[in-house]
Amino acid sequence: MENSEETKKKFNPTPYILGVVAIILLIFIVKKVSYAMHNEDTDNSQIQCNINPIVPKVAGFVEQIRIEDNIFVHKGDTLIRIDDRDLRLKVKQAEVALANAEANVDLARSSESTTNANVNVANKDINPAQSAIDAAQIRLWQAQQDFDRFKRLLELGSATQQQFDNAKAAKDLCEKQLEQAQRSVATYQARLAASSSNVDVSAKNLKVAQIQVEQRQQELDMAKLNLSYATIVAPCDGYVSKKNVQPGQLVAVGQNLFALVDESEIWVMANFKETQIEKMKVGQKVKIEVDAYPDKEFEGSIQSLSAATGSMFALLPPDNATGNFVKVVQRVPVKIVIDKNQNKDFPLRAGMNVKATVKVS
Repeated sequence: MENSEETKKKFNPTPYILGVVAIILLIFIVKKVSYAMHNEDTDNSQIQCNINPIVPKVAGFVEQIRIEDNIFVHKGDTLIRIDDRDLRLKVKQAEVALANAEANVDLARSSESTTNANVNVANKDINPAQSAIDAAQIRLWQAQQDFDRFKRLLELGSATQQQFDNAKAAKDLCEKQLEQAQRSVATYQARLAASSSNVDVSAKNLKVAQIQVEQRQQELDMAKLNLSYATIVAPCDGYVSKKNVQPGQLVAVGQNLFALVDESEIWVMANFKETQIEKMKVGQKVKIEVDAYPDKEFEGSIQSLSAATGSMFALLPPDNATGNFVKVVQRVPVKIVIDKNQNKDFPLRAGMNVKATVKVS
């Protein structure tokens, strides 16, 4: 009995327990140090995707709504129809204005053709009139010669007074004919000058009419475009969210009616401390743990690192050039793309909290 009690007194398990604890702590510390040397993680991360705000491009009363909250729609599906009666009237008005402008072009072309024809006629009339002047000048020269000859003969007594009077009358008649031919040529020249000036005016009127046609065509295109805006269609596949519109509601241009969440591309935006990104590079593998699915682990890779810290995009970015500067560790957004075909049974939603672990070496 005494030996047994002495043996118990001699055996002390405390050093063994402390040794086991020390070994466990050592293993834990080694794992943590090894993990920290090869990985960088942060739980300041969220899932993100494209969220498209749906806003009308024309004002009007809502005529029809074909969506409800959280339903899935395909690209091109009609979502909302706005009362388009006034827009259709504007299209009709633009079509009438275009037809009127096209008619003005036809009139301008007809006027230009008439003006060109008048110029051609004036050119044709000038040539005979000029020939008439030449002929009248020849006849006048002949009559002048006869008049001078009969005048000398009359002075010599070799011609009668009647012959002289006939020669004088013929000369006067030729002079009158020459004057008439010259007046005709002057008239035709004035008409040609007027027609030529009208040609320039007609050409300018035609150009103005053609410009008006282009302007009316653009107005018609704009009216048709505004008419198409009365039907709001889905810009992409996605889920309807935050519906804020009712039938009969008057909506304004740019008013936010609802959002369309496009989940075809999902990524994680992880905000790492600036002291953690030294070894981070594009393409490095990332382990993603989503709070909603604690038993599921997703895989991804770094797509890009932000060119500025998150605080620089704040409404009031911090100004460190002050006398009371306090150094604060900044965070750098890192975009991580999730490998595809991993979320079929585990749907991911924008805004979910995640923990991102980057294997840096």
